Amino acid sequence: MTVKIKKCSLEDLQILQQISIETFIDTFKDQNSPENMKACLERSFNSRKLERELSNISSAFFFIYFNELLAGYLKVNINDAQSEQMGDESLEIERIYIRNKFQGKGFGKYLLNKAVEIATIQNKKMIWLGVWELNTNAIAFYKNMGFVQTGAHSFYLGDEEQIDFIMTKTLI
Repeated sequence: MTVKIKKCSLEDLQILQQISIETFIDTFKDQNSPENMKACLERSFNSRKLERELSNISSAFFFIYFNELLAGYLKVNINDAQSEQMGDESLEIERIYIRNKFQGKGFGKYLLNKAVEIATIQNKKMIWLGVWELNTNAIAFYKNMGFVQTGAHSFYLGDEEQIDFIMTKTLI
């Protein structure tokens, strides 16, 4: 088994857009209307927005490969790129998605450990993320990885207000 994590560049924009859309649809389509999914996909994963995110020095994307096959990706943010004001000593895991056929094989843990590694190198004291309150599998995974719920915030998926739990993990 060969697992490789690679930092993304602007050259990866098209592949990043494809896997972002694929994994978002697979994760959330059953609990949301097609109209709200379409609106969210167009807003969050259009080429211009992804290009800005890839170009932001306070954000980074990583692909994870299993035997040369793209299995998922990670997006982390620091400083003003964080989606909430969590301070300069924090790193946000904004996205961590694994393709369906690769789920349950530990790839989420690899990506989470990559985020912890980045935070440690950058002397961050905490990592945090937002996870949809109805995504029970993800919540259980994060709790198992040492995260605790410390808050919540609302967001809109299309025209529907939803709640994300804010989960944090203190680094030593």
